[in-house]
Amino acid sequence: MLTLKELDNVMKCSWMPRLLSGLAIVAASSLVACGGGKASGGDPKTGGDDTNGGTDSAGTDGGTDGGGDAAEGNEVGSKAPEVGGEYVTGDGPKSLAEGSGQVVIVDFWATWCEPCGKSFPKYQELVDKHAGNLAVIAVSVDDADEDMQTLKDFAKEHNVSFTILWDKDKAVAPKYEPPKMPTSFIIDKDGIIRHVHEGFEGGEEAKIDEEVTALLQ
Repeated sequence: MLTLKELDNVMKCSWMPRLLSGLAIVAASSLVACGGGKASGGDPKTGGDDTNGGTDSAGTDGGTDGGGDAAEGNEVGSKAPEVGGEYVTGDGPKSLAEGSGQVVIVDFWATWCEPCGKSFPKYQELVDKHAGNLAVIAVSVDDADEDMQTLKDFAKEHNVSFTILWDKDKAVAPKYEPPKMPTSFIIDKDGIIRHVHEGFEGGEEAKIDEEVTALLQ
């Protein structure tokens, strides 16, 4: 049974509309609130199980094998669903098709998500470090009644220049089903999901950098 504090976290951090019905409140007990990070994808060099600083990791191949006939889905090893939405700001590819040949981080976020303000500058540092080889497409799940300027102000406040889209019609997030804000999907050059990071905590950018670097080799 959820405590009032846990329910408040779910309502703040779920990508779904924050007005939950009675049945949804019961189901929400399985959701994880935003905050600390959890990664899946395995060691990018060996494909084996790997844990880092209490961050759980599923032992699946994080290598750079071609996508082949992988089915589309939101799990590691699946072909990443295409992304899109209303353009907000930023430079770089606005879809996976435009980012073909690069490693792409699809990051689901929201203006009401505090950890998103911590992850944005770190993703910008990674884009700068791997210039031309890594792209970030940040997809906002803010509700349709939000003001466009609020999203632009968030990007400006955190000094990011990567592409920001607004999934205003909720057409993209249901394909990925991010369990918390933020959730990022690291996608290789062939369009295959290789790693998933649920939430964001200090120092997690080092793990992401390691994964991206391995995928670029």
